[in-house]
Amino acid sequence: MDTPLLLLVALLLFLLPLLLLAQHGVRKGKNGGRLPPGPLAVPLLGNGQRHSVQHLVARYGPVVSLRVGTRLVVLVSDRCIAHAALVETGAALADRPAPTRAFLGETGHTISRASYGPVWRLLRRNLVAGTLHPSRVRLFAPARAWARGALVNKLRTSSEAPPHVAEELRHAVSCLLVLMCFGERLSEPAVRAVAAAQRNWLLFTAYRAHVFAFWPAVTKHLFRHRLQMGLAARRMQKEVFMPLIEARRERKKQLSQGGGDGGAGAPKKATTFEHSYVDTLFDIKLPDEGGRGLTDDDLVSLCSEFLAAGTDTTSTALQWIMAELVKNPAIQEKLHSEIKATCGDEQEEVGEEDTRRMPYLKAVVLEGLRRHPPAHALLAHLAAEDIDVCGYLIPRGAFVHFTVAEMGWDEREWGNPMEFSPERFLPGGDGEGVDVTGTKGIRMMPFGAGRRICAGLGVAVLHLDYFVANLVREFEWHEVPGDEVDLTERHEITTVMKKPLRPRLVPRRIHRVAAATQ
Repeated sequence: MDTPLLLLVALLLFLLPLLLLAQHGVRKGKNGGRLPPGPLAVPLLGNGQRHSVQHLVARYGPVVSLRVGTRLVVLVSDRCIAHAALVETGAALADRPAPTRAFLGETGHTISRASYGPVWRLLRRNLVAGTLHPSRVRLFAPARAWARGALVNKLRTSSEAPPHVAEELRHAVSCLLVLMCFGERLSEPAVRAVAAAQRNWLLFTAYRAHVFAFWPAVTKHLFRHRLQMGLAARRMQKEVFMPLIEARRERKKQLSQGGGDGGAGAPKKATTFEHSYVDTLFDIKLPDEGGRGLTDDDLVSLCSEFLAAGTDTTSTALQWIMAELVKNPAIQEKLHSEIKATCGDEQEEVGEEDTRRMPYLKAVVLEGLRRHPPAHALLAHLAAEDIDVCGYLIPRGAFVHFTVAEMGWDEREWGNPMEFSPERFLPGGDGEGVDVTGTKGIRMMPFGAGRRICAGLGVAVLHLDYFVANLVREFEWHEVPGDEVDLTERHEITTVMKKPLRPRLVPRRIHRVAAATQ
């Protein structure tokens, strides 16, 4: 054990008597609900042994309480209890834990991390109205076509056989989300620089920053080397993001002065889009801080959130869906038949309007999200007050996690839940009419539910429909003999394939070079 850890343990032991008293709190709610059961915990240190969610649920039931240090964490794996907690209790479980990484430049002024209140409402309303509204989403149709064309050409001309599909999917989605965020169609090296800076930051926060959640005023000194790693990752992110943000700020200023995109008489850049997410952020004034505008750190955090919410989640879901289509050629051919009947062979692409007329495509995507949700658990919710839910007490201040995967795999709700069967979402299937928003009831919730449901749900499904349809239209996807698809999972930023997908691709159509792939 290194010196910082020895000092931390000594400090914890010194404060042990105080924490024994602090942990003795309300055990029974006003309506009779009791604290959920869970494994024994050492005061202050919490539950030392790690347990899988499946093990905890099998032993203690659908709601489990754990101690992480002095913090109470509640795991909910039952769909009915999740609906009661997220939807029926209203705002009581709509808050988030307070940010603990301000010293790394990460503010709480993001949609996913802000406390439930005026700032959260302002930021979410801005995203939904300014970028995710259908009229805005349609503006990015050329961006989707560009990313799709670049992806198809990459897969057709790859020097690797079989190609690294997982990497190409991630890059294509990165191209699209970077363009939507910053309003500029960047070169491949520039997109990869943005993606690398973003991924380094996310990997640090996912795997290295957890020590700062516990007494950050102390741990940031004990783990100085790790702190420097985080500061370097954040600095790199700002160095890459800020020139793109400033370019859009300058463009906005010139447009407001009537100077056009590049000043009087300057031609418009063919790579510059009329609208971007960052454009909507410049005029925001924070109501709880005297009406000030967003700082550079705020802007970087919001852009990082936008990219994180749409890049790894979408590319991960795409890889899982395509892997299942490789393993299930009959499903793939049924989907191709629907695509061909809807679009024919002459169109350059399967358009967004086309996908709305494809029920089997919708079923394939929904089944992919049920069987392989990119995130197996939602971001933590914070109980703003004591809540009695279905006989359980969730105390004020508890962190509550909802286990998305277990709900979608519940054999009481789904026949053969581990089987990939899109037919379950067609008329007569056990998933017919499922509501992924969870408003009427939760059976699967890959996007969350309640007031904190993912604002990008509609755009995410649109992107999945669009890319899956076009990839199946362009190629036959086959397993490579001796290198079969392995559906073993591995947790990274999302839950990915441990062995990335590398299928054999056979073009279905005559090669047509995409218009713009730079």
